[in-house]
Amino acid sequence: MPTWFKKQLRKAYFQKDRYQIRLLNQCWFFYNQKNKNSESKSFP
Repeated sequence: MPTWFKKQLRKAYFQKDRYQIRLLNQCWFFYNQKNKNSESKSFP
């Protein structure tokens, strides 16, 4: 997980910003899913 992303997530939790937490969480899962798909395609 990138440092800038950790900082944003930590800030959102500290401020109890549910919208930001949810948004960052969705972005992270989308990023992970996209990475898994690209890795599996490069190694048949």
